[in-house]
Amino acid sequence: LVDRLQNNTAPVAWDTETTALEPRDATLVGIGCCWGSQPDDMAYIPIAHTRGTTLDRDRVLESLRPILESETHPKLLQNAKFDRLILRCQGVELKGVIFDTMLASYVLDPEKSHNLSDLAFRYLGIVMDNYSDVVPKQKTIADIDIDAVAFYCGNDVYATYQLYPLLQAELADIPKLDRLLHQVELPLEPVLSEMEYWGIKIDVDYLNTLSKKLEADLDNIASQAYKEAGETFNLDSPKQLSHILFETLQLDKRKSRKTKTGYSTNAAVLEKLHGDHPLIGLILENRTLSKLKSTYVDALPELARSDTKRVHTDFNQAVTATGRLSSSSPNLQNIPIRTAFSRQIRRAFLPEPGWLLVAADYSQIELRILAHLSQEPVLVEAYQNNRDVHRLTAQLLFEKEEVTPEERRLGKTINFGVIYGMGAQRFAREAGVAASEGKAFIERYNDRYGKVFAYLQQMKREAIAQGYVSTILGRRRYFHFESSRLRKLQGENPKAIDLETASKSLGKNDSQLLRAAANAPIQGSSADIIKIAMVRLHELLANYEARLLLQVHDELVFEIPPHEWEELEPKIRSTMEDAIALSVPLVVDVSAGDNWMEAK
Repeated sequence: LVDRLQNNTAPVAWDTETTALEPRDATLVGIGCCWGSQPDDMAYIPIAHTRGTTLDRDRVLESLRPILESETHPKLLQNAKFDRLILRCQGVELKGVIFDTMLASYVLDPEKSHNLSDLAFRYLGIVMDNYSDVVPKQKTIADIDIDAVAFYCGNDVYATYQLYPLLQAELADIPKLDRLLHQVELPLEPVLSEMEYWGIKIDVDYLNTLSKKLEADLDNIASQAYKEAGETFNLDSPKQLSHILFETLQLDKRKSRKTKTGYSTNAAVLEKLHGDHPLIGLILENRTLSKLKSTYVDALPELARSDTKRVHTDFNQAVTATGRLSSSSPNLQNIPIRTAFSRQIRRAFLPEPGWLLVAADYSQIELRILAHLSQEPVLVEAYQNNRDVHRLTAQLLFEKEEVTPEERRLGKTINFGVIYGMGAQRFAREAGVAASEGKAFIERYNDRYGKVFAYLQQMKREAIAQGYVSTILGRRRYFHFESSRLRKLQGENPKAIDLETASKSLGKNDSQLLRAAANAPIQGSSADIIKIAMVRLHELLANYEARLLLQVHDELVFEIPPHEWEELEPKIRSTMEDAIALSVPLVVDVSAGDNWMEAK
């Protein structure tokens, strides 16, 4: 088998079978490969089954090492990041991955299912066994007969091998998506693998102390809430809270909706009620602190591995509709940005002892992308001349040269809000102004930034006419509207669509989709840019001890030994700022500290 694989320079599909999903805890049970369409063109190598004849792990890996670590032996995988990490923990460095069926599917249409069984059924008409069909509960794949696992693994590598030309042909019909896969997503996969392997150090003692402090803060909030309500109640009980708000305090029921247990007290309702009574602010604060305490302060110490003393989050490359990365176990993307509480959590993230933790953050990247895409002259000129865009917006909206910090804050609120389709009512709530004033602000903004408004409207027309919108690099997000009125307009010239008429009386879902269509090219382009930067930074850091550890929103986090910091600081900044050429400059803030809080 090894001789056959060694002499084969055509693509081979590979798969590993393991006892666990966490690479450091997993036993490598077997390896499968497929190099053709015939039954004899595949093999399963049993390594660690509990019964049956298996081969010595070290001998197998040493025999396969020249192939697995060779760039000249092209490899096809489904979710290559997992197999790369498994092999890394076995001492083998996977090289030569030319195609990942999961990533190819994601690039073609991010909102479809990308798991192998669904891809096999969709493209090949094959009904495959799921893992749960093969491995009963309380068992691992090591406990299953070798023949059964060989059949299961063989199906996986066969499907991966057969999917390759079909997905590649689809990509070839859309050259921008083909380039996106081969120049961005595939090169990013080993970068994410490396980041997951290293993880990040956590200050467990600090988090335990912070947990006790937050417990006291929550008790204090509860006491204030009882005082405002005039009685004690369970802040976490929707039924009791509904009674307090709408019966005891007689708040406006029209801002809620009837449920089986009373009136709804979900986040949207509380947002509408915010400002109507002091109790609302206390409830919101309680919910925020409680969730963050349980999600991060209490959970992070449990997630830190005993062997590495680090948290190893999973970076999900094929999940979001926009192209952004997400993370899980823990979800670091949900740590609030630049709040007092987020700073307390960030203080718990540490570098190697004696090293620096470095944060590199794109400044206003989505607004800069909006300026580039819309070619709004006021914004383009402001960014080209390094002007304060939020102050400039406030000057235009208030029609005066000198603006107060509060007026600048309103400018900032509307600048970022317009990217996410913020309407007049929401702007009024967030800005703390009357609804009529909020509407006037939005109208003045659309008037002053005419090309921004025109661009956002054009993206909605393209979503209706084409069924998708694209990022700067051509990444697509597809939209499937429910309204027959919108569906009838598919295939029309986008510029000819009367958006006001088309958007009349739409259901909530279609209205949300249109807002998402206006935002998707901005958010998706931001994702593309930071991914390009990550790939280039990975290449840069190959010559240093420094490591890229995290990606959170528009920010990258590194750990860097002090003797490399002075040399790397300008290189990190220029690599990120030069990731893509826009009509406005990209700006990156880079700072270092003893923890993540100090690096901001």
